[in-house]
Amino acid sequence: MAIVTIKNDTCTAQVDSMGAQLLSMRFDDREYLWQRDERWWGRTSPILFPIVGNIRGGEAMSEQGPCHMKQHGVARNYEHRVVDVAADGTSVTFELCDSSETREQYPYAFRLNMTYALVGEATLAQTFSVTNTGSVTLPFSVGGHPAFNIPVNGTDEAFDEYDFTFAEPWHAECPKIVEGGLADPTDTFVVLDDGDTLPLTRSCFDYDTMVFSHVPGNTVSLTGRRSGHGVRVDFPGFDYLGVWSMAPDAPFVAIEPWTGHATLTTEDDVLEHKEGITLLAPGATDKRAFAITLY
Repeated sequence: MAIVTIKNDTCTAQVDSMGAQLLSMRFDDREYLWQRDERWWGRTSPILFPIVGNIRGGEAMSEQGPCHMKQHGVARNYEHRVVDVAADGTSVTFELCDSSETREQYPYAFRLNMTYALVGEATLAQTFSVTNTGSVTLPFSVGGHPAFNIPVNGTDEAFDEYDFTFAEPWHAECPKIVEGGLADPTDTFVVLDDGDTLPLTRSCFDYDTMVFSHVPGNTVSLTGRRSGHGVRVDFPGFDYLGVWSMAPDAPFVAIEPWTGHATLTTEDDVLEHKEGITLLAPGATDKRAFAITLY
């Protein structure tokens, strides 16, 4: 296991080779990323692959046979090999390939490369590159799960003194998360009704996670009203956004770009049939990136 530090003149980030998990983002002497306090949640920013969320009962069928995966898949639970560090120290790339152990859970051949790169003054780009190294179509989803301190370190704002801001007014309706971690599209709740600002409150998480579809502009910001400090996440190519905190009082919020989501209560249990699933041809590579900007 290794922790790799990347930095530029203004920003520093650390990534753990275990799970290729982002551990720290510091800007202006402030730590923005949640620091793995086991009293609430012992992770910081896990990688979600080859599923996002839960599949029914932890099991699904696929064209290659049965899949047995816990929430968010396999990538977060394995050591990722460092394959490149930029000469100027501003980026690092990790690699995870299938193994006999992963194939017992997910019977496919793959290569997952994760690149973290500092760009500009205070922006981190996180790139997922998935290559199908097998001879059959690869069904998968990817997602990020960065959790941010509330309040941002060095400020004294309360949890309910932050606002989410979207690119434009819109109607946002989210499915409720039900038993087993599935999403129920027949039982939804309205989060925004022709608005662009969502105040952060504990009641946002009455149904565990807010799962947004097709967010305008594929961008969202979370900002403290008094300090003006916060984060912006830009996620082109990700059709879904999860926003989560742990009840009743966790001092963080996760802002999670996803290409897929948990199994719907209305779906069957075939991986290839899941809404949002990517079907990648043999030899092909799928690349997606989102960016975190601190301010």
